Amino acid sequence: MFRKLTILVTSMFLMCLILPQSALSTQSINVGIGELLDSDQGKLAQRFKEIVEELSEGEINVQLFPGGTLGTEQEMVQNVRSGVLDVAIVSTGTLASFVPHFAALHYPYLIGSKDDAIRVTTGYLGSYWNDIGKSRGGFEILGWAHSGFRYLTNSRRPVCTLEDIKGLKIRVPQNRITLATFTAWGAKPVPMAWEETYTSLQQGVIDGQEAPYLPFLEVQKFITQAHYQYKLSPMVIGTGTLAKLGEATRNILTRAGLEAQQYHQVHKIHEAENALQRARDMGIEICSLEDEDTWKEIAREKVWPQFYDSVGGKLVIDTILLNIGKL
Repeated sequence: MFRKLTILVTSMFLMCLILPQSALSTQSINVGIGELLDSDQGKLAQRFKEIVEELSEGEINVQLFPGGTLGTEQEMVQNVRSGVLDVAIVSTGTLASFVPHFAALHYPYLIGSKDDAIRVTTGYLGSYWNDIGKSRGGFEILGWAHSGFRYLTNSRRPVCTLEDIKGLKIRVPQNRITLATFTAWGAKPVPMAWEETYTSLQQGVIDGQEAPYLPFLEVQKFITQAHYQYKLSPMVIGTGTLAKLGEATRNILTRAGLEAQQYHQVHKIHEAENALQRARDMGIEICSLEDEDTWKEIAREKVWPQFYDSVGGKLVIDTILLNIGKL
């Protein structure tokens, strides 16, 4: 028995001498993704992986775990904060349950264009969210996935004016701001798990839904290009995890997060137009809101004041407006 153990230890020692130093020093970074790999979150993660592995010349190996493989988004953020998980890509709604300020990004008509969305996630505001996450949540933001505006789809009628949406049963996420918004517009919002949405549309339990990537068109007939909310998904890393990494690794992850975000923003512009073209090819009727200023006015007058306290105060909203040039 002793002879066998000696042979095993000697073999392992010889393998260490034979293997190149890079094989011994390879570092692994695990990334949990709330959505599937072909989602916007997944595409940001894939680009992040490519850049990290290229910059590190294979010294850092990035492992991707999409579709909630490592738990719910809430669980992944908690594990990032505690250092159990390295990186997670989740919705702003999930981060808001840890740091309420992130719920400000759900304010209807706060972000009114793609340029606004870029300003919200870069420059001063990019640092602003990172500082808030670091000081209040125990995480830092490496990059953002941009999914675009949450367009409205339904199977009942074209929604081109405020009058058209009244009475429609629209599936929305379990989000108080979104619920209040659709109620103010006269719709009947139905909070529902995403997994139940397709069947509910198919069976007529709900009339429509709202999402940024035009899903379920086979059971929908109409698309409304509205601009009330822009979906963003931050990629976060625990402050403790980042602090423990070597300077070279920290620089690589930071650079990769920024470059992956920039790539994703450009890619998303083309992808959004392709999605609309596919809808046209399917015969889906598409319209833009004819009275969107009215939708905006109702949202700002009836919804915004309700939630100042729950998003960290009116100052948070004013800070965003100031830095996107609207205050």
